[in-house]
Amino acid sequence: MIDGVAVKKLRVIPDERGRLMECLRSDDDLFIKFGQLYMTTTMPGIVKGWHLHHGQWDNVVCVKGMIKLVLCDRREGSATRGQIDELFMGEHQPLLVRIPPGVWHGWKCVSAEEAYIVNAPTEVYVYDAPDQDELPPDTAEIPYSWDVKLR
Repeated sequence: MIDGVAVKKLRVIPDERGRLMECLRSDDDLFIKFGQLYMTTTMPGIVKGWHLHHGQWDNVVCVKGMIKLVLCDRREGSATRGQIDELFMGEHQPLLVRIPPGVWHGWKCVSAEEAYIVNAPTEVYVYDAPDQDELPPDTAEIPYSWDVKLR
């Protein structure tokens, strides 16, 4: 796993009324601080990425559908520089993934339906000065193909 990335398997508690899943608690070992909470969706086959934050940590959970989250460490001096990690997460694999500043990340919706992703970053979004760099999904700067891989 890329240095600084943390993955927490989430517990789903079902009963006759539905399900409950705690995503992030302030007493979790991986909790840093709270900035804001937002939800985004991604349509089937669509890639959102690449993104990089300079100061913000992300805490990403896919609550409906499935995504392939891809992380790329290009940080100078990092013990895992050059490493790329893939994580499949969502309804069938409930995970929280903490992504540190400086790690490029993006995801692809791999389910047949729209994926719903919740993020609890450590910082609030500043509209006129976002803490974010972006690259297109097919950039040559990150050696990764979003194509389906046959294993």
